[in-house]
Amino acid sequence: MGRDIRLSEERIEGYRHFINKLWNAARFALMNLPEKAPEPVDLTAVSGRHHQWLLHRLEEVKVDMDHALEEYRFNDAAQLGYKFLWNEFCDWYLELIKPDMQSDDEERKATAQYVLWLSLRELLVLLHPMIPFVTSEIWAALPIPEGTTATDLALEPYPPMRPDCQRPEEAARMEFVQNIIVAVRTIKAELGISPAHKASLLLRPVNEEQASLLEENRSCLVTLARLENLSLAGEQYPKASASAVVEGCQVIVPLKGTVDLKAELTRLDKELAKLEKDLVATNKKLHNEDFVKRAPEEVVNRERERAEKLLDARSKMQALRARFAEALDEE
Repeated sequence: MGRDIRLSEERIEGYRHFINKLWNAARFALMNLPEKAPEPVDLTAVSGRHHQWLLHRLEEVKVDMDHALEEYRFNDAAQLGYKFLWNEFCDWYLELIKPDMQSDDEERKATAQYVLWLSLRELLVLLHPMIPFVTSEIWAALPIPEGTTATDLALEPYPPMRPDCQRPEEAARMEFVQNIIVAVRTIKAELGISPAHKASLLLRPVNEEQASLLEENRSCLVTLARLENLSLAGEQYPKASASAVVEGCQVIVPLKGTVDLKAELTRLDKELAKLEKDLVATNKKLHNEDFVKRAPEEVVNRERERAEKLLDARSKMQALRARFAEALDEE
C-alpha cells in the first residue's frame, strides 16, 4: 500500500531560494573569471586564510557526502551540499574574495579566481545528482582549460580528495574571525540597529596570537561587520555599550552615537503598550470557556501559540528597554 506524503509549499519555496542562490553565485563567478579557466595554482601553498578555510571545508564536505552516498543516505548528502553552498560558499567565501577580485595584485587575483573556479566546479559535481538541470546549465557556462573540450557533467567522476588541503588549525583561525563578525551582527540585531549602520567596535583579545590574527584580518572585519572604526585593546571600556565574548575575546560595541537611547526608549514604550494590549485580548479569549469549547481546535491552538509568542516578545523587549535605560543613566 502507498501512503500520502504531505506536500510542504514552504519547503518548495525554500528550495527555489536555494536554486536562486546557486544561480547568483554562478553569475558572480562568471563576472569575475577569465574567458578560459584560470591557470592552476598550488593549493597546498595558497596563502590567503579564507582560501585555506574554504578548501579545508570543501574536503570535509566531499568526505562526508561520499560516506552518505555509499550508505544510501541521500537526504543527508543533499543537506550537506545545501548547507555548505548556502552558509559557507555563498554567505562567506564569495564576500571574502570580493576585495581579491578588485585587487591590483595580479597574483592575489589569480589565486582567488582559480580557487573560486575549482570549488564551484566541484560543488556542481557534488550537487548534480540532486539538482541535475540547473547544475548542468551552469557547468556548460563555466570556462574550461585552454586546449580542452567541454564535457558532460553527468559523466564527471567524483571530485578527487586532497588531504593536503585539510588544515584544521588555519580553518579554526578563520572561523574565529567569522564568529567575531557574527557576534557584532547579533548585537546589532538584538538592539534594533540597522545591519547597514557602521558602528564602532572594541576588541580585547586574550593573547598576542588573537591580537595578531585580528589585526591581520582588520579589513575583513571592517567590511563584513560594517564598522566605522575598529580598536584592539588598550581602550577604556565604555559604560554605555553592548558586548559578547568569542573564545575569550571581548567584543564591545559602544552605544553612544550608534543608538539614540531616548528615542529608542520612547519607541519601546509604545511597542510594549501595544504588545500588552494584544496579550490581554488574546488571554481574554483563552480564558473564555465558551470560546475554548466551541472554537475549532486549530483556532484555539493558534491563539495559544500567539499568546506564547507575545509573552516571548514582551520579555525580550522589556530586557532591551532595561538595557537602554541603564546605558542612558551611565552616559
